[in-house]
Amino acid sequence: MKIAFLFPGQGAQTVGMGKDFYEEYEVAKKIYKQAEKETGIEVSKLSFEGPEEELNQTKNTQICMVTMSLAILELLKEARIKAEYSAGLSLGEYVALNYAGAINLKDTLKIIQKRGEYMQNLAPEGDWAMAAVLGLSDEAVEEVCKKVKTGFAVPANYNCPGQVAVSGDRAGIQELTELAKSAGAKRVIELKTSGPFHTEKLQKASEALRKELDNIQIGKLESIVVKNLDAKPYTEKDDIKEILAKHVMSPVRFSASIKYMLDNGVDTFVEIGPGKVLTSLVKKVSREVKCINISNVDSLKEAIKELNIN
Repeated sequence: MKIAFLFPGQGAQTVGMGKDFYEEYEVAKKIYKQAEKETGIEVSKLSFEGPEEELNQTKNTQICMVTMSLAILELLKEARIKAEYSAGLSLGEYVALNYAGAINLKDTLKIIQKRGEYMQNLAPEGDWAMAAVLGLSDEAVEEVCKKVKTGFAVPANYNCPGQVAVSGDRAGIQELTELAKSAGAKRVIELKTSGPFHTEKLQKASEALRKELDNIQIGKLESIVVKNLDAKPYTEKDDIKEILAKHVMSPVRFSASIKYMLDNGVDTFVEIGPGKVLTSLVKKVSREVKCINISNVDSLKEAIKELNIN
């Protein structure tokens, strides 16, 4: 069995996420307490009680989601479950780097707090939106985006074959929706995000994040992390800080990342965090692999049994 851990990105959050881990496991509670100590954000209250409008603010969403994934990781470590590969969708890449030993827990929490703040506060003013286009090829979505005239719309996340998330302003996304449907898209779904993520509009956020990254230490990678930027593993020669700064304004190559891991023998994908978005994307790439979700205590216990390591 060759395992890859997958960590979800913004948009998968729900009020109540992580609460049962916090209540049942002291080690999980410690992660939440440390997140609150390092950031000054009421991570547990926002995650467990909301309100949804506050949880969905980028500056809150990111730290709450990462904290949940980190708490589950600690429980997997206790169960001696390891992965040879890891990857995240956008935000989740930081958890993958933490798992691999590149960024320690304290620095992960601190940099995610800053990332969320910068992505929310340093985006240019505007009515921003994201939408997932279903049923068109990557190339077709790229062509549709080029035809948008009334606003701004560019591919942001290449999720899986037939699904590309597009970032833009409200007018651009509205025009894109009509154009995509005319081009044969099955559906266009608006996403729960609040900024022009993974586009050049986040240049200021990228620059501020790059400066902030100078305050953290980068350690040696102990396992393979497949990066969003080019769907290839990080290497010792990579400038991880530079890559993470570019990350917020560059498209996410998640579909190609999954294909890379499949091509290298990964046969079991374990999604760690709220929702089942990533394993559903994996299934669109290959129906033959095993996919496991860990989003609550019951699914954790089932995963430990299924992975045959106690």
